[in-house]
Amino acid sequence: MDAMAVERSASRSRPARDTAPRHRDTGLKQERAVRTRGQVLDAAAKAFATKGFPAVTVQDVAELAGVTKGAVYFHFANKEALAQAVAEEFYHLLGVIGQEVEEAELPPLRAVSELLQRTAVAFRDDTMVQAGARLQIERSLIGAEMPMPYLGYTESLTTWLRQARTEGHLPTGTSPEATARVLVSAFFGAQHISWVLDDRADIADRVQEILAAVVPLATA
Repeated sequence: MDAMAVERSASRSRPARDTAPRHRDTGLKQERAVRTRGQVLDAAAKAFATKGFPAVTVQDVAELAGVTKGAVYFHFANKEALAQAVAEEFYHLLGVIGQEVEEAELPPLRAVSELLQRTAVAFRDDTMVQAGARLQIERSLIGAEMPMPYLGYTESLTTWLRQARTEGHLPTGTSPEATARVLVSAFFGAQHISWVLDDRADIADRVQEILAAVVPLATA
């Protein structure tokens, strides 16, 4: 084989050897970016839950996440974008809870009870949920479009309550739609009161009180 042929052969083989490391590097960078975004989002949730939106700075979030302000701004344009992302994650988590209850295929009133009880535990234990709830209270202070609250949650309760009425498990004349609205209002009001008075330690008991008062058969 002459020298030119050897050179052409070598040049053809180089991309295959060089490309694999670049692909691996790209994958690692993407993984790091995803990981960093998660760290920043978790840190923002902790900051918002603890201090509230007005008092939090991007520097606070960066320090909690253990990254630079530049890393925060790489993923989120400003503090408002952080608040939007935390609120979206909050409603995503509520949706996950609802999906898990639905997949359990419980009787409808038992599903109502289970949804409220599991949500209560999340409010007590999950910082992202606590942050999302606080941000919804402060939504008028954020200056950015926030997710519309409570609609999906109310819809899930309404669906189960309609099934319960069809099966004869609700008193005659009971409105599933009105009952769902009452439950949502009572639950989200109770979690706020529990937060203010007892750091949500008693929220599970408060949920049982709501169910016993509004849908007694759900606790039977």
